[in-house]
Amino acid sequence: MPVPRTLAAAAVAVLETASAEAKVTASLAVAGAWYEGRLAQIGSALPPARPARPARPPLVRPREVPRRRLGRSPESRIALFHALAHIELNAVDLAWDMVARFAGCAELPRAFHDDWVAVAAEEARHFALLGEHLRRLGAAYGDLPAHDGLWQAAAATAHDPLARLAVVPLVLEARGLDVLPDMMARVAATGDQAGVAVLQVIYAEEIGHVGTGRRWFDHLCAKRGIAPEATWRALVRRHFKGEIKPPFNGPARDAAGFPRSYYDGLSREDPGSP
Repeated sequence: MPVPRTLAAAAVAVLETASAEAKVTASLAVAGAWYEGRLAQIGSALPPARPARPARPPLVRPREVPRRRLGRSPESRIALFHALAHIELNAVDLAWDMVARFAGCAELPRAFHDDWVAVAAEEARHFALLGEHLRRLGAAYGDLPAHDGLWQAAAATAHDPLARLAVVPLVLEARGLDVLPDMMARVAATGDQAGVAVLQVIYAEEIGHVGTGRRWFDHLCAKRGIAPEATWRALVRRHFKGEIKPPFNGPARDAAGFPRSYYDGLSREDPGSP
């Protein structure tokens, strides 16, 4: 993909790339161009309402995706890593949509775009690692159905970067921190050390993504003169259709700068709930 002249236009070009492999390649090319100074301006460009996606996997409603418990069979591991690859491909698009959609926001400095370009590049590398592991397992991304629930969060928060930050990094990616340690233990129990190594890379970098979300969420709250914790809880209740479910990975969330005071008591299942 020829790199456009502005960062926003380049982000839109990635979003409009249908092939998953080409989207990864384009993501890394745009990130390189941005950090090397070959893209000098942020610019502005209108992102698509929905990113382009490959013809496979077929997208179905969330409840139509078969639930498979991770066991020792190759099929169960393929299902797990395929689901994770789909999440990471969505994460690539969510990061570039963050860059393009809010490129003209006067509240957000150039450093905001630096951070989300870095997130987009890391998410692209995560997808590539997962795709490589699927090939080791004799499968490929697109072999199984997937759902489109993650992009609903983008649609619901397209109007405001504060709402987007509240829901995507501070709910969806934070949930990844909660589930990945148990997932790594289960994969290790199957003897799949290569799979564990992939998950360890993703886990370490997702802590940074949640931290990036928290930092810019607080930045916007300070700009608007509003309290971060109360604002986050109100935005989650308004824009997130699911439930904030424990158990929470307190150490990883703390490492990301996302303390329990934000989410304590938000779930009906949380022992700390009133």
